Amino acid sequence: MDLNRYTHADAQDVRSLLLDVHDEAYMGDPDPFNSRERFSYFVDLWSSREDWQCVSGWEEGCPVGYAYGSKFKPGGWWKGHRRPAGLRGPIFALSELMVIPKWRGTGRAQQIHDALLESVTAEMVTLLVDTEHPKVQALYESWNYSKEGETKPSDDSPLYAVMVRKL
Repeated sequence: MDLNRYTHADAQDVRSLLLDVHDEAYMGDPDPFNSRERFSYFVDLWSSREDWQCVSGWEEGCPVGYAYGSKFKPGGWWKGHRRPAGLRGPIFALSELMVIPKWRGTGRAQQIHDALLESVTAEMVTLLVDTEHPKVQALYESWNYSKEGETKPSDDSPLYAVMVRKL
């Protein structure tokens, strides 16, 4: 798999790629929270951060998926959940890890995940997992993440498991 790296400076150039992969990953999902319009808000919010990083994976010239995120501001944390008392120092928020359905279960997600984290200068990484997807949570646990709690950051969002991993 070929990997491409992007920063905040590339955000507008890769925006349509991120949205198109999202559309394929959520094809047929009727939940308005998973609509392209709603997701574009999050793409723009995260990619506007100056330290935003993204890695995309490619096979035979076609996208496999991507991961992106940025550091929380000092003291920052997920909306609706208290930052665990023991977490100190810089924390990287992995906002999205998305793989096109045909590539799920092939190890590509972990390759993309690991490639993104290679260049992260933080002591911890955190992410949110929809609690309706216990297999996804178990996958992250197999990658050394642990669940710290749950949050529902907005009225229209799912309930998420808050997961952390030391880097």
